[in-house]
Amino acid sequence: MEYKRLSVKEEFIRLDSAMKLAGMVSTGGHAKTVIQSGEVKVNGQICTARGKKLYKGDKAEFGGSGFIIE
Repeated sequence: MEYKRLSVKEEFIRLDSAMKLAGMVSTGGHAKTVIQSGEVKVNGQICTARGKKLYKGDKAEFGGSGFIIE
């Protein structure tokens, strides 16, 4: 899988916000639904916490696409 690179100026970004920024979902509500239903992986593990903090080097995957935080 090829990972899209997301540049973040802050120390971290929340998973739901990162998914919107990466274009994986169109709304925060959609992000909440797919995260809580166990469809999203962070660093290879299923993540159900939409407020999960992602830091530089973290990877997330959903629906055949993914991103890495830079």
